[in-house]
Amino acid sequence: MLPSLTLRAGTHTRVLDRPLIMGVLNVTPDSFSDGGRFDSLTDALAHGRDMVAAGADIIDVGGESTRPGSPGVPLEVELQRVVPLLKALRAALDVPLSIDTSKPEVMREAVVAGASMINDVNALRAPGALRAAIESDAAVCLMHMRGVPRSMQERPEYRDVVEEVEEFLSARAQAVLVGGVAPERIVLDPGFGFGKTLEHNRALFRALPRFAALGYPLMVGVSRKAMIGSLLGDRPVDERMIGSVTAALLAVQAGAHIVRVHDVRETADALAIHAALGLPSVSEE
Repeated sequence: MLPSLTLRAGTHTRVLDRPLIMGVLNVTPDSFSDGGRFDSLTDALAHGRDMVAAGADIIDVGGESTRPGSPGVPLEVELQRVVPLLKALRAALDVPLSIDTSKPEVMREAVVAGASMINDVNALRAPGALRAAIESDAAVCLMHMRGVPRSMQERPEYRDVVEEVEEFLSARAQAVLVGGVAPERIVLDPGFGFGKTLEHNRALFRALPRFAALGYPLMVGVSRKAMIGSLLGDRPVDERMIGSVTAALLAVQAGAHIVRVHDVRETADALAIHAALGLPSVSEE
């Protein structure tokens, strides 16, 4: 069992005595794994329903790809992609909805449309983003990213990746707290693959107990990412499911409270077996 923390996201409150699964729902043509699969509102809504039925506790909606090299999209395009879907999901499902964005305007509109979590790869550093979060009742996920998606994988360097990511996450959490966001609304994410080499990612994964010890819910998102493909001998995206599920399970054992995944049912099965066998997380040993 995980150390007991509480996550408050809008009207949803979750005692984190078990790991939560965040299902990825990208409505983009160019996301690295599922780009173009859920372009229509009907298909996206159906996939959201399917993920909840399969065991998703949170649905994370994204309208702008943050894959390495992605150029970004205009504000109006992102809004057109996510706002109608959030409204439809809110009417159909009783789970927290997350908006994956770094734009404060999208954050505001998404919360109005039904989002109760803001998942920001830029950790609310864009002008107006922190204010948008403060003025909402949404939870916020603060992620570490070195650089910007367009160029973040061009020779990333660190003096000590674990120490620098830890310092960054602690500082951003403090900034959000000072701004008036309650601690139970804050989630931290080391940002696997966002301005990191494979060795950086491996070091961060080994340090997950250290990040969990910061005292906030810890989210890990490695599903189908390049690091999984590399660790399996350059497997293509559509052959990374088992590796991704294994990594999610290991992340939970190391102290993660939330795993962000594409393969919800398979991840839920793995976590169910883990719980049924009564195996402790690293943080409990």
